[in-house]
Amino acid sequence: MVGRGGGDAPQGSNRCRIVGPAVDTGRVGRPHLHFLGHSTVRVELAGHVVLTDPLLTGRVGPLRRVVPVPASETYAGVDLVLLSHLHGDHLHLPSLRLLGPDVRVVAPRGAGAWLRARGLRHVTEVLPGESLTHGALRVTAVPAEHAGHRWGPRLTHGPDTPAVGHLVEGGGRTVYAAGDTDLTDAMDLLGERGVDVALLPVWSWGLTLGPGHLDPAGAAEAVARLRPRVAVPVHWGTLALRGVAHLPRMRRLLTDPPRDFAAAVAARGLDTAVVVAEPGQPVPLPVGTTS
Repeated sequence: MVGRGGGDAPQGSNRCRIVGPAVDTGRVGRPHLHFLGHSTVRVELAGHVVLTDPLLTGRVGPLRRVVPVPASETYAGVDLVLLSHLHGDHLHLPSLRLLGPDVRVVAPRGAGAWLRARGLRHVTEVLPGESLTHGALRVTAVPAEHAGHRWGPRLTHGPDTPAVGHLVEGGGRTVYAAGDTDLTDAMDLLGERGVDVALLPVWSWGLTLGPGHLDPAGAAEAVARLRPRVAVPVHWGTLALRGVAHLPRMRRLLTDPPRDFAAAVAARGLDTAVVVAEPGQPVPLPVGTTS
């Protein structure tokens, strides 16, 4: 089961939870996944190392990390970065700089010049529906329902781009990284196309959720639409406002959303295995998915 830590904030654990029927996941094969926290997942697929929305430091503005900072070896060898949108907890410049100026970054169209001006040399821009190839990988941007402005929806300066998710295909396998999003019609289309592993947000970093986010019940509905073989909850248990992490409600929100998501998927009888890994831990896919 999913573990709880002691002290003022939840601690990492080697435990995970797999929930759901004993589905045949044999054709999933690779990827190998490592959940580094928040929306950051290392995906090893078809000979490439992909990192989603890198957040690798101990703080983001007023937010503080409540689990250990990822060790450098967990993001070594990354050759492709996927940015879902421009908010600071998803497009985090100090974390991008840890990966080096030459890593290829895929960003929503309209962010390229802003990123290049800040030292990122290899930026590819995409709109929903556009695809690119990266060696043996094919990456397709898909619609997301979330504000895309760098500084939030009420400000007018800074880049403003559509938020996207990403469908990553390679070696006959597919991984859907949703980024931040509410439910979209595109999820039904992706379900018809076929998804092996879906990385789905189940909360955020605060006491409440604003628009453009999924809570555990919403993420379970996303599973119903996507029909992935495996679902991995992300965007939980990593960040909190300074001085808030010790509050009882916040402590629950740092630990319970993935458990609630798994329970909601199971209650609906969906033919998807849910794998819950703690922030900072590898994601052990069900038997038959790693060869």
